[in-house]
Amino acid sequence: MADFDYLVIDTKGREVRGHIAAPSIDDARELLDRRRLYVVKVEPGSGRPAKGKPLLSDLRIGRAKMNTKQLTLFTRQLATLNRVSPLEESLRTISRQTEQEHVRAIVDSVHSGVMEGRRLHEAMAREAKSFPALYRAMVSAGETSGSLPVILERLSVLLERQAEMNGKILTTIAYPSVLAVVAMAVVTALMVFVVPQVVEQFDTVGQQLPFLTRAVMGVSSFLVSYWWLLVLCLTLVTFGTWRALRNPRIKLAFDTRILKLPLLGRLLRDLHAARMARTLATMVASRLPLLEGLTLTGGTIHNLRLKQASDEIIESIRGGGSLSAAMRRTGVFPPLLTYLAASGETAGQLDDMLERAADYLEREFDRFTTTALSLLEPLIIVVMGGVVATIVLSILLPILQLNTLAGQ
Repeated sequence: MADFDYLVIDTKGREVRGHIAAPSIDDARELLDRRRLYVVKVEPGSGRPAKGKPLLSDLRIGRAKMNTKQLTLFTRQLATLNRVSPLEESLRTISRQTEQEHVRAIVDSVHSGVMEGRRLHEAMAREAKSFPALYRAMVSAGETSGSLPVILERLSVLLERQAEMNGKILTTIAYPSVLAVVAMAVVTALMVFVVPQVVEQFDTVGQQLPFLTRAVMGVSSFLVSYWWLLVLCLTLVTFGTWRALRNPRIKLAFDTRILKLPLLGRLLRDLHAARMARTLATMVASRLPLLEGLTLTGGTIHNLRLKQASDEIIESIRGGGSLSAAMRRTGVFPPLLTYLAASGETAGQLDDMLERAADYLEREFDRFTTTALSLLEPLIIVVMGGVVATIVLSILLPILQLNTLAGQ
């Protein structure tokens, strides 16, 4: 048994150095692969923990990372320039054209790494916060196969589609959220500042106020006197929920329950399926091993039930099963995706069929969000309008009652 030093990327995108005992380098790579680690480098070692600086040693602490929009623009620029100019010149050109200082510093760091003789994915590892592990793995596959410009083009398309979907999600959530917050603020202001000032004028009338007025006055009095209690309860509930969800068993049960909700569950499931299908389609088309792609994408999944399903798929494929059969057994993926994946495996066009599945699921998401938004906006307006009308009516009823008494 010989000892080998290795540099790998774990499922959370972190670089890990160490050593492993194995009969050969190939066996060492296989052992690391079984641990769900993406192998960057394996070389004969001394059996001691690898010394020397990791690839992230020259990462500037505190430097801001590139956001999704900036990474998408960088990838598109690099894909375009690398078709007509060497990699070093392409990176230098992008650096000169970049206006943001922190982005220019990141690109300069990658350019310096390439000039030092490192491969592009190794140079990008110096800025691991800006370039995720999955991104670097695809770049590595492109460098190994000699098709880096093609891979960068596919990456740019993938990032642009993901940015488009994120924008649609933000648009879907933003307007109803702002509308609801403003409406609640208006109602709270009415209950705390307006209702007490108006209704106290009726205290000296000597007549019993209408039930609606008394109910609104009670709610208003409670908000004025015990607002701190509401804030405290909300804080305790939020903290308790956060603590409970840190327990894997509770979080798994919670995430599983969310996926079973009639509308929200389907939306989350289809969104994850579309993102996964498009990513896998890009990776298969780039000749990146399917297992590596599934392993690296697993670290980006926040829903614990979906992450568990991804792990089940990895284990099934590792045991010789097919992607479509593994998806079907998990029971959390849309039937359309499993059907198209099976068709793609049979015809030898898995990347094309996964791409079509992603397109269909994204169109379904667009239809769903458009319909939901068109219904949610008037619903919020109607509900809040009803609340405001109730408050106004509670003020008008005593006035009408006084007019009636004065007429008698």
